Amino acid sequence: MRFSENWKDYELIDTSDGERLERWGDIILIRPDPQIIWSSKKSNPLWHNAHARYHRSSKGGGHWETYKKVPDRWTIGYRDLVFNIKPMGFKHTGVFPEQAVNWDFAADIIEKSDRPLKVLNLFGYTGCATLACMKAGATVCHVDASKGMVQWAKENAQSSKIADKPVRWLVDDCVKFVQREIRRGNKYDGIIMDPPSYGRGPGGEVWKLEEQLYSLVDVCIQVLSDDPEFFILNSYTTGLSPAVMDYLLNIMIKKQFGGKVSGSEIGLRVSDTGLILPCGSTSIWTP
Repeated sequence: MRFSENWKDYELIDTSDGERLERWGDIILIRPDPQIIWSSKKSNPLWHNAHARYHRSSKGGGHWETYKKVPDRWTIGYRDLVFNIKPMGFKHTGVFPEQAVNWDFAADIIEKSDRPLKVLNLFGYTGCATLACMKAGATVCHVDASKGMVQWAKENAQSSKIADKPVRWLVDDCVKFVQREIRRGNKYDGIIMDPPSYGRGPGGEVWKLEEQLYSLVDVCIQVLSDDPEFFILNSYTTGLSPAVMDYLLNIMIKKQFGGKVSGSEIGLRVSDTGLILPCGSTSIWTP
């Protein structure tokens, strides 16, 4: 299990009865998490003193119940980066804090490289990984199909005072963008991708990760440079274990470039128990 010990503005305080008790800066939120199947004693008083709680609806979606005033937005820091937090209609806040371990991994490679690196971040969401790579010195291409998420990523870059660093912000279908990059002959030294488990494209196309991940990786390999530094594949899809993703990268990327593949779950330490809550899977290829 890989996890970051570098958070100060985010804390997973406790977990019980399908919910997380979290601190986002000075704001305490309670959010659902279906994998929290245990019912432990909620001895922390913050369970009864949170600012807001997200309730799922049996019909899909849900709503926030507020107990104290919650700002429309506020900021939290991670190392030298600043992220804008906004509670959204589907329980999200704009940051997946468990991903910090992957931001650090990519940034470390970029900082240690003896050459300037070009990085492609697909399904880039609000840009946390993009910002980490920019801060480390890479030229980044950030792609997401949501105009709102790309705008949010730009705001995060401005808040982090790195908006002047080399980056391309693109609202586009990730697969179609990569296909065009192949035709243009553009190459990248590192690729980060966190594709959704399920979704629909702008034309109503159905996306199921288990069915389309192989073809997605296959097209992305074609925009890797001749001397790539990393390929990071993350998934929250239950059926895709780290071992499955490792196998995929081994037969596709390692076969062509050599190197090694390592996969693991990523998680967050729970302050009240000291245990690690699993939060997804990542497989990484490096030379």
